Amino acid sequence: QVQLVESGGGSVQTGGSLRLSCAASGRTFSSSGMGWFRQAPWKERQFVAAINWSGSSTYYADSVKGRFTISRDNAKNTVYLQMNSLKPEDTAVYCCAARFSRGASDSEYTYDYWGQGTQVTVSS
Repeated sequence: QVQLVESGGGSVQTGGSLRLSCAASGRTFSSSGMGWFRQAPWKERQFVAAINWSGSSTYYADSVKGRFTISRDNAKNTVYLQMNSLKPEDTAVYCCAARFSRGASDSEYTYDYWGQGTQVTVSS
């Protein structure tokens, strides 16, 4: 069993920055691929970023590429999402997810555990 707890969400203005954290406990975090997804009101869940077990491989949605950075600290059992140049369309609940596989994936169906999410609101 894996527990994931996100933090770091909040309200910012357009162009601002936030850093989300996802603290994991339980199953060996360092062997799990991790991902961030988001869901805006009345919209489907959307892939944001993913990272493999070692941090050597990362993937990003086109909409966030160049603005967001995913990273991890296996010593702290934590994955991060640094979000810069935020836009109103980034407003959503952001959730982190963990998968049994070591690789990164942009498909929500390949993830086995999910956090509750943290709200990010970007105002214009």
